[in-house]
Amino acid sequence: MTKFSDLGLAAPIQKALAAKGYDVPTPIQAQAIPALLEGRDLCGIAQTGTGKTAAFALPSLHRMAAAPKPRAPRSCRMLVLSPTRELASQIAESFVAYGKYLQLSVATIFGGVPIPRQIRALAQGVDIVVATPGRLLDLIDQRALSLRDVEIFVLDEADQMLDLGFIHALKRIHNLLPKKRQSLFFSATMPKTIADLGDSFLTDPIKVSVAPPSTTAERVDQYVTFVNQAEKQALLTLVLQRETIDRALVFTRTKHGADRVVKHLTAAGIAANAIHGNKSQPQRERALAAFKSGEAPILIATDIAARGIDVSGVSHVFNFELPNVPEQYVHRIGRTARAGATGVAVSFVADDEKPYLRSIEKLTRVRPTVSPLPENFLQDMARLPKPAKAEPQQRPPQGKRPQHRRPDGERGGERQNEQRPRRFGPRKGAPGAHRGAVKKFGGR
Repeated sequence: MTKFSDLGLAAPIQKALAAKGYDVPTPIQAQAIPALLEGRDLCGIAQTGTGKTAAFALPSLHRMAAAPKPRAPRSCRMLVLSPTRELASQIAESFVAYGKYLQLSVATIFGGVPIPRQIRALAQGVDIVVATPGRLLDLIDQRALSLRDVEIFVLDEADQMLDLGFIHALKRIHNLLPKKRQSLFFSATMPKTIADLGDSFLTDPIKVSVAPPSTTAERVDQYVTFVNQAEKQALLTLVLQRETIDRALVFTRTKHGADRVVKHLTAAGIAANAIHGNKSQPQRERALAAFKSGEAPILIATDIAARGIDVSGVSHVFNFELPNVPEQYVHRIGRTARAGATGVAVSFVADDEKPYLRSIEKLTRVRPTVSPLPENFLQDMARLPKPAKAEPQQRPPQGKRPQHRRPDGERGGERQNEQRPRRFGPRKGAPGAHRGAVKKFGGR
């Protein structure tokens, strides 16, 4: 069995891995790291939860530490592109953890954070930038960052990038990168459009495929309950009240639907939060923190917001509404049964969603077990408390319209995700505040 100690990683990196209790690499790490240490380009088909962040972070840290260079102003040596804020934050945190004993720095760049703060963070140059495409291009347009010195480029979650409309931003970023570089390309699915995009970024890449998108996690028990759309909320509430659930993700198709589910669960005494693009950055971070700590063990999410959630101990995934893209179902249920654990995925299917279910079964080659409605369902549903009605909003006095400013630095696909300028992290001076600025490894 291959161990991290067999891969030739630098001693400081191995020390950081040992501190986290990591001894044996995952399949994608064992396949990718040796080739990346040699400087090869890589095309990886891998879902979140397979360990792909470490697969590109560990060899990249090794190569950069082995050939130290002074930081040039407004530049970086490594660029990692991520489709969402949450995923960008988690990737940056992984770099900090794995590079704990190295003298390297990382900056996290995305919308919802005041752009002057990020300009200051990049002024002296950093080693690693983890960014979403829209805010990255804003900083480039303001001449706060140049990509001329990028040695390693990583495009993560390429399929989600295209879903969010980032294709033109990616092509522009590609034209700004130096021709001589190492490129790494990851996607959970590889249809022709994604493969063509990868071909434009990569040169003679090694190809690694782990957990093909047409297969679902073997340790996930999948169930389906056929129920009227109007009865789904009651069914979810009753199941959460009666089942032993450590931590559950509930997926809805819309932002408003997610908020509506939270209101009903809260009225029934179930601690739950929602995470989606209309939430401010502090709200999103508080919801994730409460979910991770178990304070609010039920998290309602849309597909876009959930893409960056990598939380251990998720015992259940509920598809409150089925996705109309079958691959998205695979992403959803992959949030449970991680790190050798088992998990349960339950889908509530209304009549008009049955075609979606057939598409999912065709893709996954799995037919979920049919679970009937609970006994006395209609009687119990009638006894559930209703959420309090919100007070009607008063219209502002005539002539005083509320001001809605465009988000700072927002563009392209990110606008689908975020709608107003938000502060990232706790207020200044709060414990653990993280403001999207530079984080340093090792004490520099």
